[in-house]
Amino acid sequence: MAQPATGPAEAPCSTPPVHDQDAVTSVHPVDEKLHPSRLVPAALQHIAAMYAGVVTPPLIIGQACGLDLAARTRLIAASLLIAGVATILQTLGVKGFIGNRLPFVNAASSAGIAPILAIAETNDPGRGLPAIYGAVMVAGVFCLAIGPFFGRLLRFFPPLVTGVVITLIGVTLMPVPVGWAQGGDETAADFGAMHHLALAGFTLAVILLIQRFGRGFVKQVALLFGLLLGTLAAIPFGMADFSGLKSAPVAALPAPFAFGAPEFQPAAILSLCIVMLVLMTESSAGMLALGEICDRRTDARTITRGLRTDGIATLLGPVFGGFPTSAFAQNVGVVSLTRVRSRYVVAVAGATLIVLGAFPVLGAVVSLVPMPVLGGAGIVLFGSIAVSGIRTLSEAGLDDSSNIILVAVALGAGIIPLAAPTFYADFPAWAQTVLGSGISAGALVAVSLNLFFHHLGTRSGRTAPALKSS
Repeated sequence: MAQPATGPAEAPCSTPPVHDQDAVTSVHPVDEKLHPSRLVPAALQHIAAMYAGVVTPPLIIGQACGLDLAARTRLIAASLLIAGVATILQTLGVKGFIGNRLPFVNAASSAGIAPILAIAETNDPGRGLPAIYGAVMVAGVFCLAIGPFFGRLLRFFPPLVTGVVITLIGVTLMPVPVGWAQGGDETAADFGAMHHLALAGFTLAVILLIQRFGRGFVKQVALLFGLLLGTLAAIPFGMADFSGLKSAPVAALPAPFAFGAPEFQPAAILSLCIVMLVLMTESSAGMLALGEICDRRTDARTITRGLRTDGIATLLGPVFGGFPTSAFAQNVGVVSLTRVRSRYVVAVAGATLIVLGAFPVLGAVVSLVPMPVLGGAGIVLFGSIAVSGIRTLSEAGLDDSSNIILVAVALGAGIIPLAAPTFYADFPAWAQTVLGSGISAGALVAVSLNLFFHHLGTRSGRTAPALKSS
């Protein structure tokens, strides 16, 4: 009897290769490590999509604070470095503590520009940045303190709510690429001129043609080809600016507190803590959106780890010249459009940002992409985010009249700042900060109405559908 027993015992010994192969094929797309031939172009798409957004806050704030060209260059380099470090922390992170481990890009948010400029205006020349940085550091501590509570509130963000927020991210950001398509500079004499619009239209047409006729990986990097061919088309018409290459220093590592020691002013701190609440809402919405796009459940712990990374980057960023850090919605659009969901792609993009920050001359090469070209590509990016939200709403039980009302009112509240920018002009400053962002206003209304319709006073335990597990 012993002899027959050896047959079955030997059979499992021949199976490990099959199990190993199954293990390889079962790797989630978020954790997939792509070949460099696919990884590098995909990472470049993320860099191209986000570069203008990363450098916009330091450019605007630097000019408002009266910094010269060299100082603004240092400010931009610091913003790129902090964005790179924060992005790597988010994508790779420390399991169980830091990082949401999603293809998530973090950088200085444009949502904080208006209150930061208000702080600069209320301080004497030379004291604006120290007051700003002191308030930003406290806002980072504030984020770290209340971040865990955001994660625990996840059950109040079913598809009914997240669908509204994701849709609003795409819709409310659409003016950004439209402005880029018109030239990017509203004060320029040729803003909105036909040659800008034609270049944006050409870029959009290239992306559409590649999406229609491209195959495989070429189709996935349609955005990159659109940016490249759009930039090449701009050169013969003198629409590509090469002056940045001449003035950019080769290397410029930021020095700690190069713009002065931080000052802690109560009014400035209160203002930026309110801004941080808005950024945390947007960052949480971005993580929920990516969870849906990547088919990986975004649970309370994931959001807590992601917000902890935001808080650390916001707290330490001012040491080198950074600003409040949050999610970058345009890169959510890149993931949605290309379906390349590997977090390692975004980690490489983060490492590239660090290199661009350490060597500004390399960053100047990326900035050669004309604004109209970015505008043509941005319409696709932000539109794809809105489509992701609509897809989520389609699973949210819109046959229920209460849900229809909830979505209608929340979308309306989110579109008010877009349709009537001065609507909240007579509201208190803190209310303007919160409600002036269509994303945060729509999110607050959606969460409140979800509580009203599906939680308060319900005896049957009827709630809106929960987020699906992957």
